[in-house]
Amino acid sequence: MQRTIYIIFTIGFLMLWSSCRKDFDFSPSTGNLEFSKDTVYLDTVFTNIGSSTYNLKVYNRSNNDIKIPSIRLALGNTSNYRLNVDGLTGKTFENIEILAKDSLFIFIETTIDINNLPNTDGKFLYTDQIEFDAGANLQKVELVTLVQDAVFIYPDRDSTTKVIETLSLDINGDTVETDLQGRELLPEELTFTNTKPYVIYGFAAVPSGETLTIEAGARIHFHENSGLIVSDGASLQVNGSLSADPETLENQVIFESDRLEPDFSNVSGQWGVIWLFDGSVNNSINYATIKNASIGILCDGNPNVATEKLKITNSQIYNSSSFGILGRNTSITGENVVINNSGQSSFAGTFGGKYNFTHCTIANYWNGSRQLPSVLLNNFIIDENDTAILTDLTQANFNNCIIYGNDNPEIILDEIEDAAVVFNFKFTNCLIRFDNRNGNITGANYDLNDTNHYEGNIFNQDPNFLNTSLNKLVIGEDSAAINKGLSTFATQVPFDILNVNRTAAPDLGTYQHIVFPVED
Repeated sequence: MQRTIYIIFTIGFLMLWSSCRKDFDFSPSTGNLEFSKDTVYLDTVFTNIGSSTYNLKVYNRSNNDIKIPSIRLALGNTSNYRLNVDGLTGKTFENIEILAKDSLFIFIETTIDINNLPNTDGKFLYTDQIEFDAGANLQKVELVTLVQDAVFIYPDRDSTTKVIETLSLDINGDTVETDLQGRELLPEELTFTNTKPYVIYGFAAVPSGETLTIEAGARIHFHENSGLIVSDGASLQVNGSLSADPETLENQVIFESDRLEPDFSNVSGQWGVIWLFDGSVNNSINYATIKNASIGILCDGNPNVATEKLKITNSQIYNSSSFGILGRNTSITGENVVINNSGQSSFAGTFGGKYNFTHCTIANYWNGSRQLPSVLLNNFIIDENDTAILTDLTQANFNNCIIYGNDNPEIILDEIEDAAVVFNFKFTNCLIRFDNRNGNITGANYDLNDTNHYEGNIFNQDPNFLNTSLNKLVIGEDSAAINKGLSTFATQVPFDILNVNRTAAPDLGTYQHIVFPVED
Protein backbone atom coordinates (compact mmCIF):
# COMPACT_ATOMS: atom_id res chain seq x y z
CA MET A 1 0.00 0.00 0.00
CA GLN A 2 2.77 2.41 0.90
CA ARG A 3 4.52 1.62 -2.40
CA THR A 4 1.34 2.45 -4.35
CA ILE A 5 0.95 5.78 -2.50
CA TYR A 6 4.58 6.63 -3.24
CA ILE A 7 4.16 5.98 -6.97
CA ILE A 8 1.00 8.09 -7.14
CA PHE A 9 2.71 10.92 -5.23
CA THR A 10 5.72 10.83 -7.58
CA ILE A 11 3.61 10.92 -10.74
CA GLY A 12 1.52 13.75 -9.37
CA PHE A 13 4.61 15.75 -8.49
CA LEU A 14 6.06 15.32 -11.99
CA MET A 15 2.81 16.37 -13.63
CA LEU A 16 2.56 19.44 -11.37
CA TRP A 17 6.19 20.39 -12.04
CA SER A 18 5.68 20.03 -15.82
CA SER A 19 2.48 22.11 -15.85
CA CYS A 20 4.14 24.90 -13.89
CA ARG A 21 7.05 25.50 -16.30
CA LYS A 22 7.06 29.15 -17.36
CA ASP A 23 8.69 31.12 -20.13
CA PHE A 24 11.55 31.99 -17.79
CA ASP A 25 12.77 28.40 -18.28
CA PHE A 26 13.87 29.42 -21.80
CA SER A 27 17.30 31.03 -21.85
CA PRO A 28 18.13 33.77 -24.38
CA SER A 29 20.09 32.54 -27.39
CA THR A 30 23.80 33.25 -27.25
CA GLY A 31 24.70 33.34 -30.94
CA ASN A 32 25.12 29.58 -31.19
CA LEU A 33 22.30 28.82 -33.61
CA GLU A 34 23.07 26.56 -36.54
CA PHE A 35 21.39 26.69 -39.95
CA SER A 36 20.69 24.23 -42.76
CA LYS A 37 22.35 26.69 -45.14
CA ASP A 38 24.15 30.00 -44.83
CA THR A 39 22.59 31.40 -48.01
CA VAL A 40 19.12 30.74 -49.39
CA TYR A 41 19.06 31.10 -53.16
CA LEU A 42 15.53 31.71 -54.39
CA ASP A 43 16.80 31.17 -57.93
CA THR A 44 15.46 33.25 -60.81
CA VAL A 45 11.99 34.79 -60.76
CA PHE A 46 10.20 36.86 -63.34
CA THR A 47 9.18 40.35 -62.34
CA ASN A 48 5.88 40.43 -60.44
CA ILE A 49 5.56 36.62 -60.40
CA GLY A 50 5.73 34.98 -57.00
CA SER A 51 8.53 32.56 -56.27
CA SER A 52 8.25 29.04 -54.96
CA THR A 53 8.44 28.57 -51.20
CA TYR A 54 11.93 27.88 -49.88
CA ASN A 55 12.84 26.72 -46.40
CA LEU A 56 15.57 27.29 -43.86
CA LYS A 57 15.98 25.07 -40.83
CA VAL A 58 17.27 26.62 -37.59
CA TYR A 59 18.86 24.25 -35.05
CA ASN A 60 19.32 24.53 -31.29
CA ARG A 61 22.12 22.03 -30.69
CA SER A 62 22.47 22.94 -27.01
CA ASN A 63 21.06 21.14 -23.97
CA ASN A 64 19.02 24.21 -23.00
CA ASP A 65 15.64 25.42 -24.14
CA ILE A 66 16.27 28.80 -25.75
CA LYS A 67 14.39 31.86 -26.84
CA ILE A 68 15.54 33.92 -29.84
CA PRO A 69 14.80 37.56 -28.91
CA SER A 70 14.25 38.60 -32.51
CA ILE A 71 14.15 37.23 -36.04
CA ARG A 72 13.81 39.88 -38.73
CA LEU A 73 14.56 40.81 -42.31
CA ALA A 74 17.43 43.29 -42.46
CA LEU A 75 15.47 45.54 -44.85
CA GLY A 76 12.48 45.44 -42.54
CA ASN A 77 9.07 46.25 -43.94
CA THR A 78 10.60 47.47 -47.22
CA SER A 79 11.93 44.00 -47.99
CA ASN A 80 10.45 42.10 -50.93
CA TYR A 81 10.83 38.83 -49.03
CA ARG A 82 8.11 37.27 -46.88
CA LEU A 83 8.73 34.94 -43.93
CA ASN A 84 6.76 32.31 -42.10
CA VAL A 85 8.36 31.44 -38.78
CA ASP A 86 6.82 28.54 -36.89
CA GLY A 87 3.42 29.26 -38.45
CA LEU A 88 3.56 33.03 -37.99
CA THR A 89 3.79 35.32 -41.04
CA GLY A 90 5.52 38.65 -41.23
CA LYS A 91 8.90 40.33 -41.49
CA THR A 92 9.77 40.74 -37.80
CA PHE A 93 9.29 38.22 -35.00
CA GLU A 94 10.09 38.32 -31.29
CA ASN A 95 10.80 35.72 -28.60
CA ILE A 96 10.78 32.63 -30.78
CA GLU A 97 11.32 29.50 -28.68
CA ILE A 98 13.26 26.34 -29.61
CA LEU A 99 13.50 23.37 -27.27
CA ALA A 100 16.84 21.77 -26.50
CA LYS A 101 18.16 19.61 -29.32
CA ASP A 102 15.27 20.77 -31.49
CA SER A 103 14.76 22.97 -34.55
CA LEU A 104 12.28 25.22 -36.31
CA PHE A 105 11.44 25.90 -39.97
CA ILE A 106 11.44 29.30 -41.64
CA PHE A 107 9.66 29.49 -45.01
CA ILE A 108 10.65 32.19 -47.46
CA GLU A 109 8.92 33.63 -50.54
CA THR A 110 9.30 36.71 -52.68
CA THR A 111 7.56 38.76 -55.37
CA ILE A 112 9.62 41.55 -56.90
CA ASP A 113 8.76 44.33 -59.35
CA ILE A 114 11.92 44.95 -61.33
CA ASN A 115 10.65 48.41 -62.26
CA ASN A 116 11.17 49.47 -58.64
CA LEU A 117 14.84 48.49 -58.71
CA PRO A 118 17.70 50.70 -59.93
CA ASN A 119 19.82 50.14 -63.04
CA THR A 120 18.42 46.72 -63.84
CA ASP A 121 19.16 46.38 -67.56
CA GLY A 122 16.66 43.52 -67.59
CA LYS A 123 18.18 41.61 -64.64
CA PHE A 124 18.84 42.46 -61.02
CA LEU A 125 20.39 40.49 -58.17
CA TYR A 126 18.13 41.22 -55.23
CA THR A 127 19.49 40.42 -51.75
CA ASP A 128 18.50 40.69 -48.11
CA GLN A 129 19.35 38.93 -44.85
CA ILE A 130 17.49 37.14 -42.08
CA GLU A 131 18.94 38.45 -38.83
CA PHE A 132 18.80 36.43 -35.62
CA ASP A 133 19.17 38.34 -32.34
CA ALA A 134 21.32 41.48 -32.15
CA GLY A 135 24.56 42.91 -30.83
CA ALA A 136 27.27 40.39 -29.98
CA ASN A 137 24.82 37.51 -30.60
CA LEU A 138 23.81 38.63 -34.09
CA GLN A 139 23.75 35.85 -36.71
CA LYS A 140 22.73 36.21 -40.36
CA VAL A 141 21.54 34.08 -43.27
CA GLU A 142 21.77 35.62 -46.75
CA LEU A 143 18.83 35.72 -49.17
CA VAL A 144 19.57 35.99 -52.90
CA THR A 145 17.21 36.20 -55.90
CA LEU A 146 17.87 36.98 -59.54
CA VAL A 147 14.97 39.03 -60.90
CA GLN A 148 14.38 38.82 -64.65
CA ASP A 149 12.38 41.27 -66.73
CA ALA A 150 10.13 39.77 -69.41
CA VAL A 151 7.52 40.46 -72.05
CA PHE A 152 4.18 39.23 -70.72
CA ILE A 153 1.38 38.02 -72.97
CA TYR A 154 -1.88 37.29 -71.24
CA PRO A 155 -5.62 37.73 -71.75
CA ASP A 156 -7.45 40.73 -70.34
CA ARG A 157 -8.52 40.50 -66.72
CA ASP A 158 -10.96 42.42 -64.57
CA SER A 159 -10.18 44.15 -61.29
CA THR A 160 -10.29 40.85 -59.40
CA THR A 161 -7.79 39.31 -61.87
CA LYS A 162 -10.45 37.01 -63.27
CA VAL A 163 -9.79 36.21 -66.92
CA ILE A 164 -12.46 37.78 -69.11
CA GLU A 165 -11.00 37.03 -72.56
CA THR A 166 -11.18 33.69 -74.37
CA LEU A 167 -10.09 32.72 -77.85
CA SER A 168 -12.33 32.83 -80.89
CA LEU A 169 -10.75 30.71 -83.59
CA ASP A 170 -11.20 30.36 -87.33
CA ILE A 171 -11.71 26.63 -87.95
CA ASN A 172 -12.45 25.54 -91.51
CA GLY A 173 -13.71 28.99 -92.35
CA ASP A 174 -16.05 29.21 -89.38
CA THR A 175 -15.56 31.37 -86.30
CA VAL A 176 -15.70 29.08 -83.28
CA GLU A 177 -15.98 30.37 -79.72
CA THR A 178 -13.80 28.35 -77.38
CA ASP A 179 -13.29 27.99 -73.64
CA LEU A 180 -9.54 28.49 -74.02
CA GLN A 181 -8.31 31.42 -72.01
CA GLY A 182 -6.10 33.56 -74.19
CA ARG A 183 -6.06 35.96 -77.10
CA GLU A 184 -4.65 36.57 -80.55
CA LEU A 185 -1.21 38.11 -80.79
CA LEU A 186 -1.17 41.77 -81.78
CA PRO A 187 0.75 42.92 -84.89
CA GLU A 188 3.57 44.31 -82.74
CA GLU A 189 3.87 40.92 -80.96
CA LEU A 190 4.48 38.80 -84.07
CA THR A 191 8.27 38.82 -83.72
CA PHE A 192 9.81 37.30 -80.61
CA THR A 193 13.37 38.50 -80.11
CA ASN A 194 16.13 37.45 -77.72
CA THR A 195 16.15 40.79 -75.89
CA LYS A 196 13.84 39.64 -73.11
CA PRO A 197 12.18 36.30 -72.35
CA TYR A 198 8.48 35.96 -73.14
CA VAL A 199 5.99 34.71 -70.55
CA ILE A 200 2.64 33.49 -71.87
CA TYR A 201 -0.48 33.10 -69.73
CA GLY A 202 -3.27 31.18 -71.41
CA PHE A 203 -3.08 30.44 -75.12
CA ALA A 204 -1.46 32.93 -77.50
CA ALA A 205 -2.82 32.51 -81.04
CA VAL A 206 -1.19 33.54 -84.30
CA PRO A 207 -4.00 35.17 -86.32
CA SER A 208 -5.02 33.84 -89.72
CA GLY A 209 -2.82 35.20 -92.50
CA GLU A 210 -0.03 36.21 -90.10
CA THR A 211 3.36 34.69 -89.25
CA LEU A 212 4.95 34.46 -85.83
CA THR A 213 8.72 34.72 -86.26
CA ILE A 214 10.89 33.65 -83.34
CA GLU A 215 14.51 34.75 -83.55
CA ALA A 216 17.61 32.83 -82.49
CA GLY A 217 18.22 32.86 -78.75
CA ALA A 218 14.63 33.66 -77.82
CA ARG A 219 13.21 32.16 -74.63
CA ILE A 220 9.48 31.44 -74.41
CA HIS A 221 7.99 30.48 -71.06
CA PHE A 222 4.47 29.18 -70.54
CA HIS A 223 2.39 29.32 -67.39
CA GLU A 224 0.41 26.28 -66.33
CA ASN A 225 -2.30 25.29 -68.87
CA SER A 226 -0.88 27.69 -71.45
CA GLY A 227 0.42 27.23 -74.96
CA LEU A 228 0.78 28.52 -78.49
CA ILE A 229 -1.78 28.11 -81.27
CA VAL A 230 -1.04 28.61 -84.97
CA SER A 231 -4.47 29.04 -86.48
CA ASP A 232 -5.91 28.40 -89.94
CA GLY A 233 -3.90 30.33 -92.54
CA ALA A 234 -1.20 31.31 -90.04
CA SER A 235 2.48 30.27 -89.90
CA LEU A 236 5.15 29.64 -87.29
CA GLN A 237 8.82 30.25 -88.13
CA VAL A 238 11.28 29.29 -85.37
CA ASN A 239 14.71 30.46 -86.52
CA GLY A 240 17.15 29.17 -83.94
CA SER A 241 20.77 28.50 -84.84
CA LEU A 242 23.73 26.40 -83.76
CA SER A 243 25.06 27.15 -80.28
CA ALA A 244 28.71 27.07 -79.28
CA ASP A 245 27.82 25.87 -75.76
CA PRO A 246 25.70 22.68 -75.67
CA GLU A 247 24.72 23.42 -72.07
CA THR A 248 23.47 27.01 -72.33
CA LEU A 249 22.19 26.65 -75.92
CA GLU A 250 22.58 30.39 -76.32
CA ASN A 251 21.34 30.46 -79.92
CA GLN A 252 18.58 27.89 -79.66
CA VAL A 253 14.97 28.88 -79.18
CA ILE A 254 13.77 27.32 -75.93
CA PHE A 255 10.13 26.64 -75.07
CA GLU A 256 9.58 25.75 -71.42
CA SER A 257 7.61 26.51 -68.27
CA ASP A 258 7.76 29.75 -66.31
CA ARG A 259 8.96 27.78 -63.28
CA LEU A 260 12.68 28.57 -63.34
CA GLU A 261 13.78 26.75 -60.18
CA PRO A 262 16.21 23.85 -60.75
CA ASP A 263 13.78 21.41 -59.12
CA PHE A 264 11.40 22.03 -62.04
CA SER A 265 13.95 21.83 -64.85
CA ASN A 266 12.91 18.29 -65.86
CA VAL A 267 9.32 18.02 -64.61
CA SER A 268 6.90 16.99 -67.35
CA GLY A 269 3.48 18.48 -68.04
CA GLN A 270 4.08 21.98 -66.69
CA TRP A 271 2.41 23.68 -69.68
CA GLY A 272 0.20 22.81 -72.61
CA VAL A 273 1.20 22.50 -76.25
CA ILE A 274 2.41 24.11 -79.47
CA TRP A 275 -0.65 23.45 -81.59
CA LEU A 276 -0.49 23.74 -85.39
CA PHE A 277 -4.12 23.90 -86.43
CA ASP A 278 -5.57 22.31 -89.53
CA GLY A 279 -5.05 24.95 -92.22
CA SER A 280 -1.90 26.48 -90.77
CA VAL A 281 0.84 26.67 -93.41
CA ASN A 282 4.60 26.79 -93.91
CA ASN A 283 5.53 25.93 -90.34
CA SER A 284 9.23 25.42 -89.68
CA ILE A 285 11.21 24.85 -86.49
CA ASN A 286 15.01 24.89 -86.52
CA TYR A 287 17.31 24.59 -83.52
CA ALA A 288 14.64 24.57 -80.83
CA THR A 289 14.35 22.84 -77.47
CA ILE A 290 10.80 22.08 -76.34
CA LYS A 291 10.59 20.63 -72.86
CA ASN A 292 8.25 19.83 -70.00
CA ALA A 293 5.00 20.26 -71.97
CA SER A 294 1.92 18.06 -72.01
CA ILE A 295 2.35 17.64 -75.79
CA GLY A 296 5.44 19.15 -77.36
CA ILE A 297 3.91 19.67 -80.82
CA LEU A 298 0.38 18.82 -81.94
CA CYS A 299 0.16 19.00 -85.74
CA ASP A 300 -3.29 18.68 -87.34
CA GLY A 301 -4.39 18.16 -90.92
CA ASN A 302 -3.09 19.08 -94.38
CA PRO A 303 -1.46 15.74 -95.28
CA ASN A 304 -1.33 16.46 -99.01
CA VAL A 305 0.47 19.80 -99.15
CA ALA A 306 3.20 20.12 -101.78
CA THR A 307 6.14 19.98 -99.34
CA GLU A 308 5.14 19.48 -95.70
CA LYS A 309 2.97 21.21 -93.14
CA LEU A 310 5.79 21.15 -90.58
CA LYS A 311 9.51 20.85 -91.11
CA ILE A 312 11.43 20.41 -87.87
CA THR A 313 15.22 20.24 -87.87
CA ASN A 314 18.08 20.20 -85.35
CA SER A 315 15.65 20.22 -82.44
CA GLN A 316 15.02 18.47 -79.13
CA ILE A 317 11.74 17.58 -77.42
CA TYR A 318 11.92 16.25 -73.87
CA ASN A 319 9.73 15.38 -70.88
CA SER A 320 6.29 15.56 -72.48
CA SER A 321 3.69 14.09 -70.16
CA SER A 322 1.73 12.76 -73.15
CA PHE A 323 3.32 12.93 -76.63
CA GLY A 324 6.52 14.50 -77.90
CA ILE A 325 5.07 15.02 -81.40
CA LEU A 326 1.48 14.05 -82.14
CA GLY A 327 0.49 14.16 -85.80
CA ARG A 328 -3.13 13.71 -86.83
CA ASN A 329 -3.60 13.14 -90.57
CA THR A 330 -0.87 15.63 -91.29
CA SER A 331 2.50 16.04 -93.03
CA ILE A 332 5.78 16.29 -91.09
CA THR A 333 9.41 16.16 -92.12
CA GLY A 334 11.99 15.74 -89.37
CA GLU A 335 15.79 15.88 -89.64
CA ASN A 336 18.22 15.74 -86.72
CA VAL A 337 15.35 15.59 -84.22
CA VAL A 338 15.78 14.10 -80.73
CA ILE A 339 12.73 13.09 -78.69
CA ASN A 340 12.82 11.38 -75.28
CA ASN A 341 10.88 10.83 -72.08
CA SER A 342 7.22 10.94 -73.09
CA GLY A 343 4.33 9.68 -71.02
CA GLN A 344 2.79 8.06 -74.11
CA SER A 345 4.62 7.99 -77.46
CA SER A 346 7.56 10.15 -78.37
CA PHE A 347 6.20 10.27 -81.93
CA ALA A 348 2.68 9.31 -82.93
CA GLY A 349 1.47 9.55 -86.52
CA THR A 350 -2.25 8.94 -86.14
CA PHE A 351 -5.23 8.96 -88.49
CA GLY A 352 -2.91 8.47 -91.44
CA GLY A 353 -0.84 11.24 -92.96
CA LYS A 354 2.65 11.65 -94.44
CA TYR A 355 5.81 11.48 -92.33
CA ASN A 356 9.50 11.44 -93.19
CA PHE A 357 12.19 11.28 -90.49
CA THR A 358 15.87 11.12 -91.36
CA HIS A 359 18.75 10.89 -88.90
CA CYS A 360 16.45 11.23 -85.91
CA THR A 361 16.65 9.71 -82.44
CA ILE A 362 13.16 8.83 -81.24
CA ALA A 363 13.57 7.29 -77.80
CA ASN A 364 11.45 6.85 -74.73
CA TYR A 365 12.93 6.16 -71.32
CA TRP A 366 9.91 7.41 -69.40
CA ASN A 367 10.31 6.81 -65.67
CA GLY A 368 6.95 5.23 -65.04
CA SER A 369 4.32 3.11 -66.71
CA ARG A 370 3.27 3.84 -70.28
CA GLN A 371 1.03 1.92 -72.66
CA LEU A 372 2.44 3.13 -75.97
CA PRO A 373 5.82 2.70 -77.70
CA SER A 374 8.35 5.28 -78.83
CA VAL A 375 6.77 5.29 -82.32
CA LEU A 376 3.07 4.72 -83.00
CA LEU A 377 1.48 4.69 -86.45
CA ASN A 378 -2.20 4.15 -87.20
CA ASN A 379 -4.76 4.98 -89.89
CA PHE A 380 -7.96 5.67 -87.99
CA ILE A 381 -9.83 7.63 -85.37
CA ILE A 382 -12.89 6.53 -83.41
CA ASP A 383 -15.80 8.96 -83.54
CA GLU A 384 -18.40 9.65 -80.87
CA ASN A 385 -20.48 6.71 -82.15
CA ASP A 386 -17.55 4.30 -81.66
CA THR A 387 -17.18 4.08 -85.43
CA ALA A 388 -13.70 3.88 -86.93
CA ILE A 389 -12.98 6.50 -89.60
CA LEU A 390 -10.07 5.48 -91.85
CA THR A 391 -7.69 7.54 -93.93
CA ASP A 392 -4.50 6.91 -95.89
CA LEU A 393 -1.10 6.60 -94.29
CA THR A 394 0.47 7.80 -97.52
CA GLN A 395 4.01 7.34 -96.23
CA ALA A 396 5.90 6.96 -92.99
CA ASN A 397 9.61 6.70 -93.67
CA PHE A 398 12.28 6.41 -91.00
CA ASN A 399 15.80 6.58 -92.44
CA ASN A 400 19.09 6.20 -90.52
CA CYS A 401 17.16 6.62 -87.25
CA ILE A 402 17.40 5.19 -83.74
CA ILE A 403 14.07 4.08 -82.27
CA TYR A 404 14.66 2.76 -78.79
CA GLY A 405 13.56 2.89 -75.16
CA ASN A 406 13.01 1.02 -71.92
CA ASP A 407 10.02 -0.98 -73.16
CA ASN A 408 9.44 -3.59 -75.85
CA PRO A 409 8.40 -3.25 -78.60
CA GLU A 410 9.19 0.39 -79.33
CA ILE A 411 7.17 0.49 -82.56
CA ILE A 412 3.48 -0.27 -83.02
CA LEU A 413 1.83 -0.31 -86.46
CA ASP A 414 -1.87 -0.23 -85.66
CA GLU A 415 -3.67 -0.67 -88.97
CA ILE A 416 -7.33 -1.29 -89.64
CA GLU A 417 -7.11 -3.04 -92.99
CA ASP A 418 -9.26 -1.77 -95.82
CA ALA A 419 -8.59 -2.25 -99.54
CA ALA A 420 -9.52 1.38 -100.19
CA VAL A 421 -6.98 2.76 -97.67
CA VAL A 422 -3.19 2.56 -97.97
CA PHE A 423 -0.85 1.93 -95.06
CA ASN A 424 2.63 2.68 -96.35
CA PHE A 425 5.62 2.66 -94.03
CA LYS A 426 9.30 1.78 -94.21
CA PHE A 427 12.18 1.58 -91.75
CA THR A 428 15.54 1.79 -93.54
CA ASN A 429 18.89 1.40 -91.80
CA CYS A 430 17.48 2.04 -88.34
CA LEU A 431 18.43 0.71 -84.91
CA ILE A 432 15.15 -0.47 -83.39
CA ARG A 433 14.11 -2.12 -80.15
CA PHE A 434 11.75 -4.85 -81.28
CA ASP A 435 12.25 -8.19 -79.57
CA ASN A 436 9.71 -10.80 -80.60
CA ARG A 437 11.38 -13.95 -79.29
CA ASN A 438 8.11 -15.09 -77.72
CA GLY A 439 6.24 -14.65 -80.98
CA ASN A 440 3.52 -12.57 -79.34
CA ILE A 441 3.67 -9.76 -81.92
CA THR A 442 1.95 -10.98 -85.07
CA GLY A 443 0.64 -9.59 -88.32
CA ALA A 444 1.95 -8.79 -91.79
CA ASN A 445 3.17 -5.36 -90.66
CA TYR A 446 5.70 -7.06 -88.37
CA ASP A 447 7.35 -9.28 -90.97
CA LEU A 448 10.87 -7.96 -90.50
CA ASN A 449 12.03 -9.79 -93.64
CA ASP A 450 9.63 -7.87 -95.87
CA THR A 451 11.92 -5.47 -97.73
CA ASN A 452 8.96 -3.32 -98.71
CA HIS A 453 8.81 -2.25 -95.07
CA TYR A 454 12.15 -3.14 -93.45
CA GLU A 455 15.58 -2.88 -95.00
CA GLY A 456 19.05 -2.76 -93.50
CA ASN A 457 17.84 -2.44 -89.89
CA ILE A 458 19.50 -3.53 -86.65
CA PHE A 459 17.37 -4.87 -83.82
CA ASN A 460 17.84 -4.90 -80.04
CA GLN A 461 21.48 -3.85 -79.92
CA ASP A 462 22.69 -1.22 -77.46
CA PRO A 463 22.67 2.36 -78.76
CA ASN A 464 24.99 3.28 -75.86
CA PHE A 465 23.35 6.59 -74.97
CA LEU A 466 25.25 8.86 -72.60
CA ASN A 467 22.46 9.42 -70.03
CA THR A 468 18.82 8.80 -70.92
CA SER A 469 17.39 10.15 -67.65
CA LEU A 470 19.09 13.49 -68.33
CA ASN A 471 18.11 13.43 -72.00
CA LYS A 472 21.70 13.13 -73.16
CA LEU A 473 21.25 10.88 -76.18
CA VAL A 474 24.69 11.28 -77.67
CA ILE A 475 25.96 7.83 -78.62
CA GLY A 476 29.28 6.50 -77.35
CA GLU A 477 32.09 4.54 -78.96
CA ASP A 478 30.40 1.24 -78.05
CA SER A 479 27.15 2.06 -79.86
CA ALA A 480 25.69 -0.44 -82.32
CA ALA A 481 24.68 2.56 -84.44
CA ILE A 482 28.23 3.47 -85.48
CA ASN A 483 28.89 3.51 -89.24
CA LYS A 484 25.54 1.83 -89.93
CA GLY A 485 23.95 4.74 -91.75
CA LEU A 486 23.17 4.66 -95.47
CA SER A 487 25.21 7.35 -97.23
CA THR A 488 22.27 8.30 -99.44
CA PHE A 489 20.44 9.69 -96.42
CA ALA A 490 23.61 11.13 -94.86
CA THR A 491 24.13 13.34 -97.90
CA GLN A 492 20.59 14.67 -97.43
CA VAL A 493 21.43 15.62 -93.83
CA PRO A 494 25.23 16.01 -94.01
CA PHE A 495 25.81 17.46 -90.53
CA ASP A 496 24.58 16.16 -87.21
CA ILE A 497 22.82 18.36 -84.65
CA LEU A 498 26.21 19.52 -83.29
CA ASN A 499 27.43 20.38 -86.79
CA VAL A 500 29.71 17.33 -87.09
CA ASN A 501 30.08 16.15 -90.67
CA ARG A 502 28.64 12.64 -91.05
CA THR A 503 29.04 12.01 -94.79
CA ALA A 504 32.30 10.00 -94.58
CA ALA A 505 30.97 7.36 -92.15
CA PRO A 506 27.41 8.09 -91.01
CA ASP A 507 26.16 6.85 -87.66
CA LEU A 508 22.47 6.25 -87.05
CA GLY A 509 20.41 8.82 -85.23
CA THR A 510 20.90 12.51 -84.60
CA TYR A 511 24.48 12.39 -83.28
CA GLN A 512 27.78 11.16 -84.58
CA HIS A 513 29.41 9.13 -81.81
CA ILE A 514 31.90 10.51 -79.29
CA VAL A 515 34.21 9.09 -76.64
CA PHE A 516 32.42 9.55 -73.34
CA PRO A 517 34.40 11.40 -70.65
CA VAL A 518 35.70 9.28 -67.80
CA GLU A 519 33.84 10.06 -64.58
CA ASP A 520 35.83 10.65 -61.39
